[in-house]
Amino acid sequence: MYLNCHTWFSLHYGTFSEEQLCKLAQLNGVLTVTITDINNTSACLNFLRIAPSYGIKPLIGIDFRNEHHQCYVGIAMNRNGYLQLNNFLSEHLHHKKEFPDEAPNLKDCYFIYPFEKALKLQKTTFTEFERIGISLQNFNQFKFSKYTKEHFQSKIVFQQPVTFRNKKDFNTHRLLRAIDLNTILSKLPVDQQANEADKMIPQNELIQQFEDYPWILQNTQALVDNCDVQFEFGKGLNQNLKVYTSSKTEDEQLLKNLCQKRLEKRYSNPSTYILERLERELNAIIKLGFVSYFLINLDIIEYAKQKNYPFIGRGSGANSIVAYILGITNVDPIELDLYFERFINPNRSSPPDFDIDFSWKDRNDVTEYIFKRYKHTALMGTYVTFKRKAVARELGKVFGLPKENIDKLSSGYYNFQQLDHLEKLVLKYSSYIEGFPNYVSVHSGGILILNETVHQYAATILPPKGFATIQIDMHIAEDVGIHKFDILAQRGLSKITDAIELIKENQPEARLEDIENIQAFKNDKNINNLLKIGDCMGVFYVESPAMRGLLTKLQTDNYLNLVAASSVIRPGVSSAGMKEEFVQRHRFPEKRKEAHPVLYEIMPDTYGVMVYQEDVMKVAHHFAGLDLDDADVLRRGMSGKKTSKGQMEKIEEKFRKNCKARNYAEALTEEIWTQISSFAGYAFPKGHSASYAVESYQSLYLKCYFPLEFMVAAINNGGGFYSIETYLQEIRNKGGTVHPPCINKSDHPTTIHWKAIYLGFGYLKELEQKTIQRILENRQFYGSFTSLENFLDRILISIEQISILIKINAFRFLKKEKHELLWKAHFILNKQKVNEHQNRLFSNPPKQFQLPSFEHNFLTHAYDQLELLGFHLYHPFKLLKYKLTSKMTMNRLMNRTVQKDGSLMNCDGSTVTVYGYLITLKGTKTSNGKQMYFGTFYDYEFTIFDTVHFPTVAEKFPIRGKGIYRCTGVLKNDLGYVYIQITSISRMEVVTDPRQNK
Repeated sequence: MYLNCHTWFSLHYGTFSEEQLCKLAQLNGVLTVTITDINNTSACLNFLRIAPSYGIKPLIGIDFRNEHHQCYVGIAMNRNGYLQLNNFLSEHLHHKKEFPDEAPNLKDCYFIYPFEKALKLQKTTFTEFERIGISLQNFNQFKFSKYTKEHFQSKIVFQQPVTFRNKKDFNTHRLLRAIDLNTILSKLPVDQQANEADKMIPQNELIQQFEDYPWILQNTQALVDNCDVQFEFGKGLNQNLKVYTSSKTEDEQLLKNLCQKRLEKRYSNPSTYILERLERELNAIIKLGFVSYFLINLDIIEYAKQKNYPFIGRGSGANSIVAYILGITNVDPIELDLYFERFINPNRSSPPDFDIDFSWKDRNDVTEYIFKRYKHTALMGTYVTFKRKAVARELGKVFGLPKENIDKLSSGYYNFQQLDHLEKLVLKYSSYIEGFPNYVSVHSGGILILNETVHQYAATILPPKGFATIQIDMHIAEDVGIHKFDILAQRGLSKITDAIELIKENQPEARLEDIENIQAFKNDKNINNLLKIGDCMGVFYVESPAMRGLLTKLQTDNYLNLVAASSVIRPGVSSAGMKEEFVQRHRFPEKRKEAHPVLYEIMPDTYGVMVYQEDVMKVAHHFAGLDLDDADVLRRGMSGKKTSKGQMEKIEEKFRKNCKARNYAEALTEEIWTQISSFAGYAFPKGHSASYAVESYQSLYLKCYFPLEFMVAAINNGGGFYSIETYLQEIRNKGGTVHPPCINKSDHPTTIHWKAIYLGFGYLKELEQKTIQRILENRQFYGSFTSLENFLDRILISIEQISILIKINAFRFLKKEKHELLWKAHFILNKQKVNEHQNRLFSNPPKQFQLPSFEHNFLTHAYDQLELLGFHLYHPFKLLKYKLTSKMTMNRLMNRTVQKDGSLMNCDGSTVTVYGYLITLKGTKTSNGKQMYFGTFYDYEFTIFDTVHFPTVAEKFPIRGKGIYRCTGVLKNDLGYVYIQITSISRMEVVTDPRQNK
């Protein structure tokens, strides 16, 4: 009977999981265990779920502490008691209030004061459910205390904290405490640590310890017998809000009416098949009890539409014609032949998935609406765990190691045999602590909308954004029937809306298509040509080098091909070897004959190649004869989703049995099963890919016809796959000019004035927000700045801050050398020396100073930009120390290999040398575990070219950061996608900052 057990969810304190606690209890013959983590309920539900399988009666509660001082332990008698404890804990966590010395009077909870606390409070009066806890450590002290008197005896229970199993756990605990307090181990205060004796002893030994005081264990047993917290776990549970209107009947009628009302907008002349499918879907949704789930998602979408927020509805919900008709998604499942059973089928116990993407600027407001609109709401929690390298760094500090030793251990580059004792201890405990929960955080998009208060299930915290977040993650939540709504944020949508606003401001006369007119974009040859040549920088989901190469090889020029490409690029398809097979069959129709005729008939649009998650269902259904419900269970199981115990084994057996009955060769059956199992977990649902492709087409339209505004919007929304420097070069490639921040033309974000782009003040690393705000507000009210003196008269600014603006040449409109301006700024600010800054009624004419002449060199500007922006705006090749021996560019190279009809010659095998400025480098492991790289560079004319560095070359010629490289290799032409297979590569030396030599 242990009433005060800690797991590793007593963060930076406990040392083992709830399952390990069960094993410990089983080992010691203990039949009742209470989890009471410190100000945390993360382990409670899972403990209730797993403990009975170990023969243990589980109790749950909370160890309430102010910092490290234990106040009391609360134990729930029943579910209502658990709710009361969660309410009490959450209120104090939300408002950062200390717990009172006296426990609250909660009718369904026991509160146990540790013996030392009771003595300190001189507690002599107790409510019905208050107790004093005696541990093995203070048992002797208790024997001589007033609490042995008869009228206190009924209030005494056994309360032995359980925090450790062994010495290693205690050592780990001390290290965790030192990490938490940011102190070295030798200075860790004793009162910040648990007692090393806080362990579990066998039940028979426990009885012997208290043989002279049997009533203590009897009291403890009575408490235990009076507690029983029951939750249901498993398939078919749904604790989400069940009724959207006032009744289920009204919900059902509302859903039907909305579908009938909106049907014509999606299908002006619906076929019998469409009407039958709509009816079938509605019946399934109603039968499985998911009507409110659809209506809630629709309500969220309708709010976004009222606010003119862009959104993308995706997930398996895109397979539903009901979702398409209602307007939750913009993907037509009939056009794309999407299976509804991928979305809902009778075997499905949880609600279907709607992933709704909003702009990162709008999601908070949408979330706030949900919290106001629905009563029982919280964000889904998630556990951020300790990672080995990060732990090694933290433990290095705890042991007091020098920085260079910590860096060595954290990087992983060391010879273990050469490490000293402390370094080996760091690695030993790093390995042990890896995977421990570090803190409870917020799930990337999960929101709970429940039928009853979330505190029925766990306590909540209040992160900085102010939305209550539950202390459990999605895995245990699903076990108890809590299913999240996915409200996600992405920057791609903001690029689109911001680009439209920039176009309206910068080109008010321009004709701008309705951004929702996707069909027109799909049929636009100019837009499709961007896909065909891979000119997609800045475009959501299709801008990476790998995607650009795939689009070129596929010669993608239509929506359906882009949908396929979005899924083909995924790791599962690639690793199964199906990507190259798909490319070959797409480009060379004669190769489609190599497909198995049954598979080709099942998947004609992908030439008999499994590309989408739905293809698992198609193959299982048509090839192996599984019904669609079983086929979807197979898809879910292969994707790592939960299925019933033994269900997957039964379906695999049925799959093989059916294939045998259909007289398939055993080798073919094995090949198809291997393809399914190797790729299903990584493949995209077709609806996902289709939703992404819609957004890609919107971005492609803007990139095609308004490239400058689109790229500025991309930059202002944090860029994407590439660095800001790369996007700025794309602006130049599209005819724009890029300028450093200007005191009169720049804003906080980057701005565009016709074809001139001015970097925003926000890109100056050290420029303070308050300085930017003062400049922009003053300029708005009083107009442009006319001189440095005028600026300093109007803006309160330090010499450090004005120096940043001068060094970046923000006053270049004055046509004065910036060193001269720095001198002037020093003179003026030193003379002012005032604490308050007011706009003067009359400005004194500036005093003229006789200054020496200053040297002007573009290198000083370049290095100032590097320092302040992180990149410079000059041609990178201009900074080379030595002149290039060759200015071979990809365009010149391609001109040499183009035939008279315009097609590329077979240039495989030509050895070439091209100088390139590194854009990005991606590392990957080969099948035998060796490191190789894929590089992307700009040549001298800023044409992009790609490189492949196989392991032997990668090891011999390592890439050492940004810079210009001499790239020598073999030119390869892979279906029109040209790249260089590197044989040698070396970084070119650049000129250093001339000021460093003086």
